[in-house]
Amino acid sequence: MDGGLNGTNKPGLGLRLGSGLIWAIWLLFTALWTPVVGLVYLLTAWWDRRRFWAGSTFRLGAKILIALNPWWTCRIEGTLPDRDLEPFVGISNHESLADILIIGTLPMEMKWMSKASIFRIPFLGWMMRMAGDIPVNRGEVDSRANAYEKTRAWIDRGASVMIFPEGTRSRTSQMLPFRNGAFRLAAETRRPIQPIAVSGAREAIRKGSMLFGRADVVVRVLEPIPIDGIEGTGTLAAKELRDLARARIEAARSRPESGGAG
Repeated sequence: MDGGLNGTNKPGLGLRLGSGLIWAIWLLFTALWTPVVGLVYLLTAWWDRRRFWAGSTFRLGAKILIALNPWWTCRIEGTLPDRDLEPFVGISNHESLADILIIGTLPMEMKWMSKASIFRIPFLGWMMRMAGDIPVNRGEVDSRANAYEKTRAWIDRGASVMIFPEGTRSRTSQMLPFRNGAFRLAAETRRPIQPIAVSGAREAIRKGSMLFGRADVVVRVLEPIPIDGIEGTGTLAAKELRDLARARIEAARSRPESGGAG
């Protein structure tokens, strides 16, 4: 299949046909996976306060979707956190729609903060709600405040959360400025930041396009940033965490490849 562009800088026929075929397979799989997640939810939600099993089953589907796309490869580097440790606030740079799937393949169950519009998509949105993910309208103050309180509630129940501090995908190779929300959450709950650096995903699905491209993606799980050395719980503490995390992710994105996940 043609994974590139033709001489006129327009997507080639092979790319368009191949992308359409993969999307069709993905949509079929998503519809078939929804009752699986629903069954796990019904059997476990009444006693699983973290909704670990429903979330883990939902995100197992991400691994299958990645495997069904022959144009993508994904490698993980770094040491994965012990799932039995205290909950953390996960953050990552945001290159592509593919980031959500690719990070979702990590064996780290996290409740994702995502755009409210995604939750309205049949099957996908239903599974996200069963998994405990958190909808937010970023342009609405009340919605952001409500989402923030939901992330705090999940942490209080022992679940980790995942946030893209850029807020949206960058159209260039440069990261957008990080917002304070994730870091204020970490400072106020006294939970560590778990930085994740993604590189190579931009070609997987470019912003403004639904066509797939060839992508060799590396996900680097960085050392957690403990909260113990950060004084206070307000804006200054959030900014200190934000600047430290952003610098580490920026450095990791350009780091040469090393070994696999430990």
